[in-house]
Amino acid sequence: MPWFPSSRTAYLAIVAALLPLGGVAASASQPTARPTRIVSFNMCSDQYLLALADPDQIAGLTRNATNRELSAAADKVGHIHILSNAAEEVMAINPDLVVGAPARRGAMMGALAGQNYRTIELKSAESYADIVAQIRTVAAAVGHVGRGEALIARMDRALAALPKVGRGRVAAYYQRRGFLTGTGTLIDELMMRVGLINLAAKLGKPVLSQMSLEELLVARPDYLIVESATDRVTDQGTEMLHHPLLRHIPRLRIPQAWTVCGGPAYILAAESLARQLRARQ
Repeated sequence: MPWFPSSRTAYLAIVAALLPLGGVAASASQPTARPTRIVSFNMCSDQYLLALADPDQIAGLTRNATNRELSAAADKVGHIHILSNAAEEVMAINPDLVVGAPARRGAMMGALAGQNYRTIELKSAESYADIVAQIRTVAAAVGHVGRGEALIARMDRALAALPKVGRGRVAAYYQRRGFLTGTGTLIDELMMRVGLINLAAKLGKPVLSQMSLEELLVARPDYLIVESATDRVTDQGTEMLHHPLLRHIPRLRIPQAWTVCGGPAYILAAESLARQLRARQ
């Protein structure tokens, strides 16, 4: 898991990416007719569909699709239908492609079981390579292979142009309640792309760990990377990030919506980190 979800909503979003739905799993190599009633059951698949499918192909997105704090593609939703949590609604649509899966194995799951909808299952992206593979899978499934390849080419060019402005300095991706993101994650990969060293890697921490303020001060990172929403104190978790002991550590800020899912927003996060580092030199 590349990050620690800061709310129940975000937690359900990533769990949804890991749960299967009854049906036929499709791959990028399967030639199929272009679908016209695509339904997304996951916030991350919402964003892939908005980037790769035509709007009139999409019959339904999740309720999180318009949440700007969680979805980097919220501004692209427009008049696309937002689904409720009712299985009957999905069955009425009779989708010819389902991307993602429900976050809960409850009544909705039971009602949809056995419907044999054509299904694309997307796991949590742990690297840029995972993102590229998912773009190709979704692009093929929605009938826009060329669009997917063009998006990948743009992302490749953007990443190739990133300067290593971190110059080997150490950064900690520090979140609410002192959670620290480790190696093998999108965040860790983002740091490496801009020339930063992940404090969690330096200390041999696991993918996700907790670090007290005192431990963080002893470790002396050069930067803290934080979610931009934590600039405001909204709860005890965000209040911790405003402790006077942390005031002397420079901060790099990126929106949660750019890291909560793999996808095109990965580039936005990388470019933002590079710009902020350059501005501090």
